[in-house]
Amino acid sequence: MSTHARSIAAATASTWFGFAALCIGMFMAILDVQIVSTSLPNIQNALDIDPDQMSWIQTAYLIAEVVAIPLNGFLTRTLTMRWLFVCGIILFTLASVGCALSGDFSELLAWRILQGLAGGALIPLIFSAVFILFPGNLQGIATTAAGVVAVMAPTVGPMVGGWITEAYSWHWLFLINVIPGIVAAGLAATLLPREATKFQEIRTLDVMSLLMMAIGLAAMEIGLKEAPKRGWTDGIVLGLAVVSAATLAGFVRRTWRNKVPLVNLRNFKELNFTIGCALSFILGFGLFGSVYLMPLFLAYVRGHSAFTIGTMMLATGVAQILVAPIAVFLEQRMDARVLTAIGYAVFAIGLGCSAFQTPATDGDGMFWPQIIRGVAIMFCILPPTRLALGNLPHHRIPDASGLFNLMRNLGGALSLALIDTVIYSRAATHGLELANGLLIGDAKTAAFVGIPLDQLRGDSMAGAGAELMFSPLVAKAALVQSINDAWAMIALITLVSLIVVPFARPIKRDPHGVAT
Repeated sequence: MSTHARSIAAATASTWFGFAALCIGMFMAILDVQIVSTSLPNIQNALDIDPDQMSWIQTAYLIAEVVAIPLNGFLTRTLTMRWLFVCGIILFTLASVGCALSGDFSELLAWRILQGLAGGALIPLIFSAVFILFPGNLQGIATTAAGVVAVMAPTVGPMVGGWITEAYSWHWLFLINVIPGIVAAGLAATLLPREATKFQEIRTLDVMSLLMMAIGLAAMEIGLKEAPKRGWTDGIVLGLAVVSAATLAGFVRRTWRNKVPLVNLRNFKELNFTIGCALSFILGFGLFGSVYLMPLFLAYVRGHSAFTIGTMMLATGVAQILVAPIAVFLEQRMDARVLTAIGYAVFAIGLGCSAFQTPATDGDGMFWPQIIRGVAIMFCILPPTRLALGNLPHHRIPDASGLFNLMRNLGGALSLALIDTVIYSRAATHGLELANGLLIGDAKTAAFVGIPLDQLRGDSMAGAGAELMFSPLVAKAALVQSINDAWAMIALITLVSLIVVPFARPIKRDPHGVAT
């Protein structure tokens, strides 16, 4: 039975277990970034790594991942979905063991690159599988499961990483992938659809396109990483931008003309797919931004441990899981454009609610914004995924899924770069404004900074002693205000999504209300 024929048949238990294997793979790939970030200081001390090199442990993984994601279509055509996943999860597991056994920085970096390549191959497969393995009436449930996994991984990452760091050694950040990797590989090899591999597809590989795409995406990622520290007009940053723009333009030109393209960019001729990718980009902006800003605030302002931060961030995941059945029910009965508009509007509100934090804000004050975002997320994933991929022919879905997921990652990369830029540039300005407010005895400024009003009177604000006493409080309050600015920025950008939603075309449905 062909994959297409199987997809229109009722999904069996084996199909769901095979899909669960894909979920495990994506969860591992996304979780890995979060849990490793919590133990970078431990890894640095253990391997005696220069502090300036530490960020490359994460950057190398993310660059490799973003290069591999668009290759989903080519690799699926060559290996089939089943063997691509099995090979990807085995490589990811072996690379994890290599990371754990690394004795120096260069070894760890090499294994992280392999991990990233494998992770980038795993992530888009799950969204391809939704529309290939399941009939229309089950695609909403499958997409929900994929969405929960995609959002829960970064949500629980700090908690898992913090627990492992406190209870065990840093090696277990990588070794925890071994058993899930073996289980997922076994399930996938046994239960995913069996199709003939087409190794002859390798002869169609456009090596020049691959090189241009890899160089362009890598230069973009490195440029976005360096821009907040060096400045967006720095020579190196501008040089990377030129290299990225030139190579990606060459890649697009060459790929568009190729009869057998490395990545099928012609999917962008479909209006709904293009709009879906734009929505995915903006979701990445808000999603990556919120997962970055919360731990930043809780660690540097409130001084909480990684494990405590992880437990506080669970509220978003719990809200998402509770609302998932409602989202599936509504997605199968309402216009996807309406649900998308509601989802992004509510998500923007949830982001905006976090833009009013003070140095005293803690878990209780961050609870309801998390709940609002958690309720909205499923409506930002389900309908846009349907808009982007739901009406495409099955043979085009793997390529389209790779591009759709790439947009979310690029949105996240730009989000983190702009957030760091806002924090670096605005903290000093806010610090000066707060200091001036204290000098003139402004009560509101004192309350925000956390200085009792009676200490503003008399000569208590004069002299070096007062400066030494109050400077840390002012610096922390300035950081809070700059973080608030970043929250407001990603909230406003998320609202921009409402502009493109009305241009999407309605999804065709059969008489039973199932999208076709």
